[in-house]
Amino acid sequence: MFRRSRFDDAVDPWVHPGVSTRRRRLVVAASVVALAAGLLTAVSAVPASAAPICAGAGQAPRLVGTVPGATLKGLTVDAGGRLYTTDLVSGRVFRLSAPGAPAVPIAHVPDGGADALAWAPDGALLVGYGSDPRVFVGDALRPGGIARMNVGNLSLRPWVRGLSAADGLDVGANGTVYATNDFGNLIGRVHPDGGVQAAWGTAPSANGAVLGRDDHWLYVSRTWVNPGVSRISTTNPRVVQSLLDLGANTMAGPAGLTLDSRGRPVVAFGGAGQIVRITSPGRYCVLGSGMASSIVVSYGRGTRGFSAGHLYRAGFDGRIYEIPGGFDRGATAAVPG
Repeated sequence: MFRRSRFDDAVDPWVHPGVSTRRRRLVVAASVVALAAGLLTAVSAVPASAAPICAGAGQAPRLVGTVPGATLKGLTVDAGGRLYTTDLVSGRVFRLSAPGAPAVPIAHVPDGGADALAWAPDGALLVGYGSDPRVFVGDALRPGGIARMNVGNLSLRPWVRGLSAADGLDVGANGTVYATNDFGNLIGRVHPDGGVQAAWGTAPSANGAVLGRDDHWLYVSRTWVNPGVSRISTTNPRVVQSLLDLGANTMAGPAGLTLDSRGRPVVAFGGAGQIVRITSPGRYCVLGSGMASSIVVSYGRGTRGFSAGHLYRAGFDGRIYEIPGGFDRGATAAVPG
């Protein structure tokens, strides 16, 4: 079964050369607004010409959904082409049945803000939560949790706690879950039986997360510390390879990421307002631009609605865009298998 973007490990292109609930949510809102304002301010600091436009790209993004007043963080699509997203402030999960359809709230996380989304092998939707001012102290408090949601009957129940955060989530074919924290250093791993290794690996400011071919590598973006993109060996997390180092371009703000059908990372640059594709170690091109505070990207899935091959973006502006320049017939939302 096609799981997600693939590449041939034998010819590996990525070996780099060298309080109360109410009060808490008000604080979360203020903190998120401040962070979003910082990203919006950063747009002017990143020249639009800093990277070439990808071949066949350059089209204007198409608005396909809105969640008024929301600060969107998670994004994925189910087999029927329905899109799911989360609000970092209110802790709600939303579903859109098709492009242009209204966003319907379907669940609420038990604590803090709602974060990343990922699919479990049994079809459950995993929802990261616990994102509130506690994450700003790095790895000290470990408020991150994951809930399991049945998208059929819309029931949601807490599953595990004790993670540093769940800014990025992905799940291997055997049910192993990886979770990141862009304000800390720890990458957590959760075993299928629910056992939590909060300190499985380290990668300063790791944000989005997606597993590559056969789950051998975990790809993460680096948002605040040494911005760029890395991949981490899932068999030995001490093995970390940097695929992109942005150097002085510290305001680009790499956030969520996915992989295309050729195994190339596709990354949301929140500060630059761009969606980019890494084409080879150290090089990238622009698939879409003009979308400040872009936070997460995902390909669609299935043959209708938010369908496979189409690339979607969500952000702190509460908007969901399709990125026409990112169309890739063989790419789908990340699922285990």
